[in-house]
Amino acid sequence: MGILGWIVLGLLAGAIAKAIMPGKDPGGFIITMLIGIVGAILGGFIGSALFATDLGTFFDIKTWLLAIVGSLILLGIYRLVTGRRTHA
Repeated sequence: MGILGWIVLGLLAGAIAKAIMPGKDPGGFIITMLIGIVGAILGGFIGSALFATDLGTFFDIKTWLLAIVGSLILLGIYRLVTGRRTHA
């Protein structure tokens, strides 16, 4: 999958991560989507290195799960660094 595919996947994974971890983040929607893109790429890279699988297809469930997990981890780290906690 090319970089454009990972960007689209990251946007969607960022939205899903935000739905799983709701809360007000500094930077709002744009920062959350950028975190989703970076998290998806990072999750795909780490997942392919750890599990030695090919994540080349957009519609593969492993690709989606790793992108969402990567986005969740990065969103959690971002919230810890910025000091913002969710108040649901």
